[in-house]
Amino acid sequence: MASFSLYWFALALSTLGCTKDDTSGDSDTQSTGPEAVCTEPAEVECLDELILNLGLHDEVAEGLVSTSTDGDDFLTAVDGTAGGYSSAAQNPWIYVRFGVDGAEKVEIDDEEALESMEWHMAFHRYKVRINSGASGPSCVSVSPKIEGDYASLSEVGEPTWYQDAFMTASCEVTNESSGLPDSPQVAMSPWWSYESCVKTTGTPFLVQLDDGHVLKLVVESYYLTGQEECNSSGATTDRESGNYVLRWQVLE
Repeated sequence: MASFSLYWFALALSTLGCTKDDTSGDSDTQSTGPEAVCTEPAEVECLDELILNLGLHDEVAEGLVSTSTDGDDFLTAVDGTAGGYSSAAQNPWIYVRFGVDGAEKVEIDDEEALESMEWHMAFHRYKVRINSGASGPSCVSVSPKIEGDYASLSEVGEPTWYQDAFMTASCEVTNESSGLPDSPQVAMSPWWSYESCVKTTGTPFLVQLDDGHVLKLVVESYYLTGQEECNSSGATTDRESGNYVLRWQVLE
C-alpha cells in the first residue's frame, strides 16, 4: 500500500566591550542572507502524549551523520537505525542540522529536542520529523513536489509549506496509511512507500529552514544496499535498514 507516508549557522557577534568600526554602517558592502522565518521557540502542545506515542528518550542517539559532496550537491548519510527493528522502541531519534556548508548531527536527546531550535530533521527507522508543529518548537517547513524531479528542481517559486501536524486537538496521533505501527503522518511522509520493503519514491522536497534558507532534498536510499532491488521488485534481502542517504542542495 502506498504511503504519503524534508547547520546550521547561528553566527553571534558580541558587541560587549567592542568599538564600532567606521565602515560597519556602509550598507553597500554588507552581505545579506535570507530573512529568518522564526527566531524564538514556540511551545509544543501535547508533550506527554508526544513522548509516549513517539517513544522519546532522555539519551542521545549513538548513530553518526556524515556529509560529502557530489558536484553541486551534498550527500548526507544518517544512521537512523535506532538499534535495529526489534530494539527501535528502546532507542532515541537522531537529530540533524543543515547549513550552507553541509549537515551535521546535533548532540541532543529526544526530550531536549522538544525545546530546541538547533535541529532541523530527526530520523528514527522509516520516520522523519521536521522541527515544527507537533514535532518541535521551530518553524522548519517542507513542500513535497509529488510529480517533480530533483535534478530539474532549480527554483523555489511560491510553494505551499507544510509543518508536522500529526497531533489532533485532543492530543491523538494521526497515523499515515502504510499500516506500519507507530508511524505518524508527518510532512515528510511522501519520501517513501511500503510494499514488503521501504521503497524510496524519489519525491523531491523544498525545505525551508528557520533562518530562511531553502534547500531542495531527496531521500536516495534507506537500505545500506539493496534499495534498487526493493524499488523494482518490492523485496530486498538487505536487513541493514534505517541507513539514509540524503541528496540536497541550498537553493537560496
